[in-house]
Amino acid sequence: MGRFGTTFVGACLALSIMRVSAQELEPRAYSPAPVGTNFIGLTYTRLSGQVLVDPSIPITDVQAQINSASIGYVHVFNLAGHGASFGLLAPFVSGDISGKVFDAPNQVHRAGIGDARFRLSVNLLGGPALTPEEFAHRTPGTIVGMSLTVVAPTGQYEPAHLVNIGTHRWAFKPEFGISQPFGNWFAEVMTGVWLFTDNTSFLGNRRRAQAPLAELQLHGGYTFRPGLWLAADVGFSSGGATSVNGVTGDDRQNNARYGLTLSVPITRDWSAKLAVSNGFVVRAGGNYKAISLTLQYRWFNR
Repeated sequence: MGRFGTTFVGACLALSIMRVSAQELEPRAYSPAPVGTNFIGLTYTRLSGQVLVDPSIPITDVQAQINSASIGYVHVFNLAGHGASFGLLAPFVSGDISGKVFDAPNQVHRAGIGDARFRLSVNLLGGPALTPEEFAHRTPGTIVGMSLTVVAPTGQYEPAHLVNIGTHRWAFKPEFGISQPFGNWFAEVMTGVWLFTDNTSFLGNRRRAQAPLAELQLHGGYTFRPGLWLAADVGFSSGGATSVNGVTGDDRQNNARYGLTLSVPITRDWSAKLAVSNGFVVRAGGNYKAISLTLQYRWFNR
């Protein structure tokens, strides 16, 4: 593989994983749970489609197939009388990316540990800290919550290499959300903004910066019985233009995605969740299909 081909796939893989983490659709993100509840889950995700790369690189026909397996943990606790949760997610990522550079086909495969994610969430209104017994007798109502998601640069990244799994920078997303039940129906709206530090080792020793990326998510669904629900999801993202050594690229995002999420109880403490999504308005970097399957176990601290 020549010098131009290696540069192309390196930018492609790093950018694809970053944009996936920034455009997830997450219904029921502010659903309450009793204090002392713990969740552990294993998620498989497959992504396929076009991936935006550095606009200064002359590439066409970009295609990516990215698979990831993630293990996550969430703990619900009492924060000054409010229901709160802390979660973490550790992914392993495998990616195959192909495209043409100056009409010459190029492809690459990489696999390794991805960037870890942490999330702190608190329900400010309508989600008090309750014991399992109190929670079972509560009347569902409006929930107003906020959260902070942090993506740490723990993923596989080697400055001397042009193909990397990790993004080699921090990312932060403060978010505000509202969830409203209507009998068995529910509606949700969430809005937040991703903030990024610079990657000072992009394609060797270049500095890559990214502008803030705003997000809006809308979800609506129906709960058939506890643990069994179906949601329709729509997400919008705007901003996030990148620059390399101060030169801004033509990659500002104005994207929209749609999807469906189904949660199914298996036993009293085990459940599964299937989510599918696709891009339908794509300005940059969002034209990919995603499917994920999560197996989750729940237990209570006594």
